[in-house]
Amino acid sequence: MRILIAPQSLKGSLGATETGEAIARGVHAVFPDALTTIIPIADGGEGTVQALVDATGGEIRTATVTGPLNEPVEAFYGLLGDGHTAVIEMAASSGLPLVPPERRDPRLTTTFGVGELILAALAEGRRHFILGLGGSATNDGGAGMAQALGIQFFNQQQQELARGGAALAGLAHISLAKLDPRLQECHFELASDVTNPLCGPTGASAIYGPQKGATPAMIQELDAALAHYATIIQRDVQREVATIPGAGAAGGLGAGMLAFLNTTLRPGAQIILDAIQIKEYMKNTDLVISAEGQLDDQTAYGKSVGALATLAKQHNLPVLVIAGGLGDNYRGIYDLGIDAITVLPTGPMPLVYAMKHAALLTSDATERALKLFRLGMHFKPDEQ
Repeated sequence: MRILIAPQSLKGSLGATETGEAIARGVHAVFPDALTTIIPIADGGEGTVQALVDATGGEIRTATVTGPLNEPVEAFYGLLGDGHTAVIEMAASSGLPLVPPERRDPRLTTTFGVGELILAALAEGRRHFILGLGGSATNDGGAGMAQALGIQFFNQQQQELARGGAALAGLAHISLAKLDPRLQECHFELASDVTNPLCGPTGASAIYGPQKGATPAMIQELDAALAHYATIIQRDVQREVATIPGAGAAGGLGAGMLAFLNTTLRPGAQIILDAIQIKEYMKNTDLVISAEGQLDDQTAYGKSVGALATLAKQHNLPVLVIAGGLGDNYRGIYDLGIDAITVLPTGPMPLVYAMKHAALLTSDATERALKLFRLGMHFKPDEQ
């Protein structure tokens, strides 16, 4: 039996590769001779770099860059095994956990560090980029990222703007004259499931500003600044970004990438599954096993497990999912092509205990599920 194990990480407990190894132990407890292949997956959020590096035989690099508060932070990025792709989680340099709650002010935070990570990967010779947009602390429309890459933003006095979203209200002119010329050779794929536009009642400031520390007054200020920013981009760069679905991702970083770089915006799960060439592994597989921390009605919307199941069904493969828990309306995910679900807890237990013993619970849940699978292989209903 050939089994493809393609799990996400169990956040706070196990990385995707560790989850895969725990599943494999459960598989071999039931089918000792099974041939297992572990391919970690992700959806563009936390764990994307590690999953893609592990899946492609790449490596993780670290770099000291400018954090969201304009202070140095130690960040990381991945160099994939294909030799030309780099993967970056914007949260590694500009994420909300890097800003203490008492210092959260999205008028001031910057994506400058994202640009510095891009430059670091450029120096490694990479020209294809996958950029995960989740978890930002910023609301600067990607202007900080652009500044790091050489783009200049001037006010009416021909002075360069300060960093941060609020400063964009004073933007008078954008110059691309000093943009790093190597970027002309690059293509960026933005991994995000966010469809919010840059501005307006469903835009970056209104929807995501409050979790970054924005008051109602700040939201109005930031939304107006981003609207002005979009107007100047359209005039000076000839690109319309204000209304594009997804431009509001990561505090408008999506808009900045679309405005200044050769960029496409796609659901994160699709980008990751394509990057690891998951379809090739499905050509030589009898069963697919995946895992996720929680299955619920959101699994159908851009999550890797749902996208994986859909692909598996195109290859007529059964799909088993190991889950930490089941949320609202989880039954709807069976329609994606998931055949069976088993959960980790064997009974009532504290969350802290479950997280501490996640590997053992994952192996046990897999073993339980596959014993039922083996029973089904021998089950012969009476013919009527």
